[in-house]
Amino acid sequence: MESKLKTLYAKVPQGSPVTSRDLSDLGISGDLAVHYVRSGWLNRLARGVFSRPGEALSLYPTLRLLEKRIKGFHVGGKSALDWYDVRHYVGQHSSLHLYGAVSATLPTWFVRSFPAEYHQKRLFEETSTPLYVAAFERKSDSPQTSAPERALLELLSEVGTRQPLQEARELTESTYMFRADVLGDLLSKCTSVKTVRLCLKLGKELSLPWAAKLNSSALPTGSKRPWVGRSADGLLVLKP
Repeated sequence: MESKLKTLYAKVPQGSPVTSRDLSDLGISGDLAVHYVRSGWLNRLARGVFSRPGEALSLYPTLRLLEKRIKGFHVGGKSALDWYDVRHYVGQHSSLHLYGAVSATLPTWFVRSFPAEYHQKRLFEETSTPLYVAAFERKSDSPQTSAPERALLELLSEVGTRQPLQEARELTESTYMFRADVLGDLLSKCTSVKTVRLCLKLGKELSLPWAAKLNSSALPTGSKRPWVGRSADGLLVLKP
């Protein structure tokens, strides 16, 4: 029993949550896990999820656990932009913006450690593998994260609902070095006319280099009618 506990502590990094399946792979049965919890050698976060006692959870391994449970799960929108140093107010901290392809609720134990919002969103025509989403900074132990260009479109898709237009505009100002080919590919597969039009509008108004390289006539901007929406910012009118 003690040897299995030593193996657990040796194999599981500090701050990493583990599941019942992880414990089983280490030779720790459900009954033995219960014994460890009662003895204070293991902390139960929720049914089937545990951590080492007396340790704060680490963000990266915790996000990677949720990736196994929620299809298409990744860090996106404003949070991904912030990770890439695209931000308006330095040092500003807000809820973590997480995205996925299916309806899901973030576990209470997760939100308790990491204030976060989950958005179920199918913003692009894509397969089971999300477009331009990969391990952050291409490191194997990093969570899945939107590329900066995808994160921008995820942010713009929230304008009129959760995202103030003025802040979105200010963040878009910092996308001077974004890749036009990646943005163009994402926009060509975008299912939201509002998002496509808003991206083109802000890019043009802010004279961003990538905007001049996009062929707007080949993008899904919808009908010739204006897109009109109401929000806390007032009336938003987007022409094709």
